[in-house]
Order: sequence, then C-alpha cells, then structure tokens
Amino acid sequence: MAASMAVLGRIALAALDALLPPRCLSCSTAVDRQGGLCGPCWSALTFIAPPACACCGLPFEYAVEGEPLCGACIASPPPFARARSVLVYDDASRPLLLGFKHGDRTHAAKPFGVWLARAGADLLADADLLAPVPLHRWRLFLRRYNQAALLAREAGRASGVAVVPDLLVRRRRTRSQGGLDRSGRQRNVAGAFALRRAGSVKGKRVVLVDDVLTTGATVGECARVLRRAGAERVDVLTLARVVKG
Repeated sequence: MAASMAVLGRIALAALDALLPPRCLSCSTAVDRQGGLCGPCWSALTFIAPPACACCGLPFEYAVEGEPLCGACIASPPPFARARSVLVYDDASRPLLLGFKHGDRTHAAKPFGVWLARAGADLLADADLLAPVPLHRWRLFLRRYNQAALLAREAGRASGVAVVPDLLVRRRRTRSQGGLDRSGRQRNVAGAFALRRAGSVKGKRVVLVDDVLTTGATVGECARVLRRAGAERVDVLTLARVVKG
C-alpha cells in the first residue's frame, strides 16, 4: 500500500511539473524541481550560520568562545529569549520575500518551512507550540493571507511542533513599520496585540514566527504579551533578518 501511494505521488508530481514547469522561487527562471532556486539566486543568498549572538542571532564575523551576546542584547536584553533567522535580508533575498509576502507566491511557504525548521532546530527541539505574528483583520482581508501563518504552518509540518495560528490577535490596526526608527516602531506596536484565550500559554514554550526581523519591535511586543500570560519561554524564528553593516 505504501509503495503504491509513493508511486502515485511521483506520478502526481510529474503531472504537476508538466502542467506547471518548476520555476525559481526568486526570479522565475526554469529549474529542475518545484520549490527550488536557480544557481545564481541560490549563490547570491546569505544564509545565517554560526558564529552568531546567542540571544538575537545576529551573525558575527569572527568566532567567539562560549555563548557571546551582541552589544545591543547586552545593553538592552529583548523580551524574547532567543531569535534565529534563515537569511540575511538584503538585495538578493528581498525579491524572494516580497514575492512571497505581496506577490501571491504562497507555494514558496513549503520550502521556506523546511529552511525554518533547520535554522531554528535549537528553538524547536523542546518547543510546545508555534504561533505566527498576526495581521489586523482588515489587512488580512486586503492581502488575503498572513505570510507568517503560512510559514508557521509549514515549519510545524517540517518539525512536528504543534501550530496555533490564532494564538495572538492584533487588536488595533497599526501603520506600516517601514520608514520608522526603532523607537517609532516600538510606539507603533505598543499595546497592539492580545492573547485570544486567557491561560492558553501558561507554562508553555512558545516560538513566534514572522517573515522578517528588523528591530524586533513587533515580535518583542508579542513576546511581552505571552510572558505576561505566563509563557515559560518565548523564542522567535524568522525567514530573514536585517543585518546592518
């Protein structure tokens, strides 16, 4: 039975490739498999790997012994315990993320989920649940999907960690964080999130999922809500992060 299902699966994939030839997730050039990247786009991406800040995951240029922290985390520890990201957000990764977020390339969520599960393996090893950063209902209506929820769903499938897509709610509509400095971003999201069900995270280890980590204001505010509700630990997992040189 299992062998028959595997054969049917391969036939279905072959039929899909014939109808919809595989295209690069970033530039749409023809590639050899669904959910892949062409050679130039893959080589242009900067995947984040150690050494990095033990807290926020900021990549370091040189290896440091122990569990080093970056200057920002030492000066002002974030509300979350740890953050990990797959990619550096730069000119190479920007088209990939914007196409997924605003260009309806939702089919990219599955391979992205695999990437997230690998990059966040240390966070997911003992996590109780995954939760996406929520969109306000009107923004969700206009965009039709929450990219963070798609990432959380696929990361959960790849890692086996339970996903609670409606754990948090954005109770007021905030302006876009683009163009705001760190303090402006924090003011913009202050008090914007709430837990949908009281007591649902008490004693839980939660991993927040989002597409891009910039200053950490949005995930930080979500983490504060979860910690006030009794979460044992809150970590953050994103597809990309801004790294300022």
